[in-house]
Amino acid sequence: MSCTVCGNPLLFDRVIFHCSCDAFVHAYCWDAHVLQAHRPSFEIGSANLDGEFRARESKIEEQVSGAQASEEQSPEEQITPLLE
Repeated sequence: MSCTVCGNPLLFDRVIFHCSCDAFVHAYCWDAHVLQAHRPSFEIGSANLDGEFRARESKIEEQVSGAQASEEQSPEEQITPLLE
């Protein structure tokens, strides 16, 4: 059995995570698996000394703007079915 992220074998004496999507991954590959396979929404930012979070980028906004752009395609850009 191999790790779905890095492809290296899963050794019997190491920690292995079993995801709800039925993937088996190394403990050190877990973060990469979640980001690649499940693509959660997140914000990138910083916290000041008062503990307030200030977002610089938002993954949610990019997904929404990407969806709007795909809806605004011209008829020429839309995929047409092949004729048999």
